[in-house]
Amino acid sequence: MSMAPVVPISSKSEDYVKRDVANLSPSYTRSYPFVMDRGRGSEVWDVDGRRYIDFTTGIAVTNTGHCHPAVVAAVQTQVARLITCNELFYNDARAQCLERLDRITPDGINRFFLCNSGTEAVEGAIKFARMATGRKHVVAAMRGYHGKTLGSLSATWERKYKEPFAPLVPDFSHVPYNNVAEFTGAIDDQTAAVILEPIQGEGGVRPATGEFLQAVRRACDEKGALLIIDEIQTGFGRTGRMFACEHFGVLPDILTMAKGIAGGVPMGAIGIDRRVGEIEKQSHTSTFGGNPLACAAAVAAIDVLTGEDLPRRAAEIGAYFVERLRAIGSPRIREIRGLGLMIGIELKDKAGPVAQTLMQEGVLALLAGTTVLRFLPPLVITREQVDRVVDALAKVLGAGPRAGAE
Repeated sequence: MSMAPVVPISSKSEDYVKRDVANLSPSYTRSYPFVMDRGRGSEVWDVDGRRYIDFTTGIAVTNTGHCHPAVVAAVQTQVARLITCNELFYNDARAQCLERLDRITPDGINRFFLCNSGTEAVEGAIKFARMATGRKHVVAAMRGYHGKTLGSLSATWERKYKEPFAPLVPDFSHVPYNNVAEFTGAIDDQTAAVILEPIQGEGGVRPATGEFLQAVRRACDEKGALLIIDEIQTGFGRTGRMFACEHFGVLPDILTMAKGIAGGVPMGAIGIDRRVGEIEKQSHTSTFGGNPLACAAAVAAIDVLTGEDLPRRAAEIGAYFVERLRAIGSPRIREIRGLGLMIGIELKDKAGPVAQTLMQEGVLALLAGTTVLRFLPPLVITREQVDRVVDALAKVLGAGPRAGAE
């Protein structure tokens, strides 16, 4: 299938595109040829006033919706008071953020290192695990994605991301995801940690099985290894629980968080269980980590998630979304999978042209590999907006919903 024609670019948009491209690092590519101007809730507008339903959310970042009024108000108030405050000093916004994280994270996770992104959270988690155990070996999963800085890239599976930067950090191995025998067999008395996503995002929206995660948890306990659960994409209500590991009854020793933590403001965090023990002073620090601006945004976003019960909403709307998607009945769909509002549609052909054509229909969607469409809408999405997206997808795939579908 050839690439679909894209939305026409106006002279105004073209000017911004040229200015962007002139100085941007070529390591980035633009999948969507329009200039995003503003957002509200589940919708965004380009500089020419065209409106789109956003099922990308900055890759699972704006879980509370674009520019949620509570997050905007918190940021406006904080930016006028104090923007930065290094960890050398105490700060009220940071204290409130730490209290909120303690309330919502799984049992046992009660200490937090605040940073600026998901890949930073993974870097710190690896360091803490090696320090706590005195071991070096880290077991990760095939198809897993944990970031692109050197340590997190070592845990990431995709070879095309890694080969230009070899040699990476040593003592990482990758084992098939959801394969109990092979994975537990790779954990031994030299293993510092296992790092796993409860749902592989970049790897194709592939959920773990409960049997697999529980077996890995037992193997870590038996061998004295720590279990790092990477909830950077799955956390903060995305899957229908505050954290996806709660679906499986598995408690992590270290929890990595980012993306949806602060309503769109850049932030990451590492949650640490008491089993990790003491962290040596100055062993890991961050100039901007835990700054008051990000912390104020996180407090507001977490209060919205809990106050509006958005995890429950994600479960309910997600189930409705999957039901509607299954009703499309297109022969081009191989499989639909996911949890809550983290949904992947594996096609029998390339997904890129479908995503491009969806944009012409006013829908923004992501990819997760060559053949998988990935939908990560804000958790405030409505059924009516879901219906519009399903209708657009059915049109693009050349099929209408099956008879009897709602």
